[in-house]
Amino acid sequence: MGLFTKPIKTLEDLLVHLLQDIYYAENQITKALPTMIGRTTNPHLRAAFESHLHETEGQIGRLEQVFRMLDVEVKGVTCEAIDGILTEAKHVMSDIADPDVLQAAMLASAQAVEHYEIARYGTMIALLRQLGRADCGSVLEQTLAEEKATDEKLSKLATAEVNREAA
Repeated sequence: MGLFTKPIKTLEDLLVHLLQDIYYAENQITKALPTMIGRTTNPHLRAAFESHLHETEGQIGRLEQVFRMLDVEVKGVTCEAIDGILTEAKHVMSDIADPDVLQAAMLASAQAVEHYEIARYGTMIALLRQLGRADCGSVLEQTLAEEKATDEKLSKLATAEVNREAA
């Protein structure tokens, strides 16, 4: 079977796998963000992480809504990509002594997560449209917009403040 938990034979199978993948990923992110919030000394970065934690909880609810709309069991499958990104973030955080550099590293890790999420949501929306389920795609468009906005916020915070302080 390889990487996937069950054979993917159709576009619908791929869509369900991607939904399960991002559902797992979002749940892992909600577990990782409190640790990052606790390690953040920059008040603006902390606020961004706290805001995104709250958003992520809403995003999980939207994913559950799409599962129900598609009449598919709500469940996650292990996402090796997000596990890798989060494991790397933990290693980086444990290796950095300078608190300002740590802030920049956590921000960079958060952006890696955002970029993964943006890719997944964009792909799922396109698949849903192709499959004639624009109704489900519309539900996920709000999440995609939030992920892009978070990435933009983190980019601005990095250039205006966090990376400058780390330098």
